[in-house]
Amino acid sequence: MSLQTFTYTGTFELENGTKLQGLQIGYNTYGTLNANRDNVIWVCHALTANSDVFDWWKGLFGATDHFNPEEHFVICANVLASPYGTLSPLDTNPTTGQPYYLSFPEVTIRDMVKAHQLLADHLKIDQIEMLLGGSLGGQQALEWSIVDPQRIKNLILIATNAKHSPWGIAFNESQRLALAADPTFFSNTPDGGSNGLKAARSIALLSYRTYKTYDITQQEDGNDLTGNFKASSYQNYQGQKLVNRYNAYSYYYLTKAMDSHNVGRGRGSVDKALAQVKARTLVIGIKSDVLFPIEEQQYLFRHIPKAAFAELDSFYGHDGFLIETQDLTNIIKSFFKTDVKGKIIELQKIA
Repeated sequence: MSLQTFTYTGTFELENGTKLQGLQIGYNTYGTLNANRDNVIWVCHALTANSDVFDWWKGLFGATDHFNPEEHFVICANVLASPYGTLSPLDTNPTTGQPYYLSFPEVTIRDMVKAHQLLADHLKIDQIEMLLGGSLGGQQALEWSIVDPQRIKNLILIATNAKHSPWGIAFNESQRLALAADPTFFSNTPDGGSNGLKAARSIALLSYRTYKTYDITQQEDGNDLTGNFKASSYQNYQGQKLVNRYNAYSYYYLTKAMDSHNVGRGRGSVDKALAQVKARTLVIGIKSDVLFPIEEQQYLFRHIPKAAFAELDSFYGHDGFLIETQDLTNIIKSFFKTDVKGKIIELQKIA
């Protein structure tokens, strides 16, 4: 399904008080909304992904996969600041007539969720059968389930947390330092900060994978090399790959948004906020994840009222949620009991 666009013509106020006059939201849908409007699977995407979930989460989403357009109405919306259809730093600032670049307002996870809610209202989706996401996507899904608990019936949180950790913030700040170390980042051009973005992605990759990942996939065949190592080539390749499809300004603002994640802000405490989740919730952690350690998912499991917990064993670390789609499918099937039409009727092993 091609990208669709919803244009909100009202005033959109961000959490920091900044008011945007109108807002464009890009999104993809797959399948057909049934007569009861209760077959909605809503996906919140991660940091540099987009709304085409059938492209980047193949194996879990697809014509013959667990979440398929035959049984479900699948929707994924591009988040604020991301350059794939929703308002971003590369779009034109109506006040100046020039692209925002570094004058783009800082957004939070709550702002992203507020935009999701507008889109859901526009599509007349009053009930979401399943809301899910991993990493930054999981942060959005959790926040939405707290701010709008009656709309979310079932929830899957993968490799995510209740508030972003000092460790995660430090990784993000290191990446932003890399962006700022590239003088072109301040040039306010579409490709500004490209070298910094390449370096930032290389830093990020170390948090997405593990020592074991590199030891298995980037190990040299012999003992004679003194340069041109596989691991070096891999970091350069992955950095350039992101540069070819992304921009430094969106990356800067999205890492800031991730840092803002704290469900306890303005709600008394994190525990009180998590207690507001009404959805039947499956929390999935990855044992080898160094960016979102499994302790963070165990915390969610302990404090969300109707929750179950599962471990995903992957040597890919944090990125395992994007790669181990068959294992994810097996976990989801084993926890959520469905009827003959694929409708979720029960969550197994509720704590």
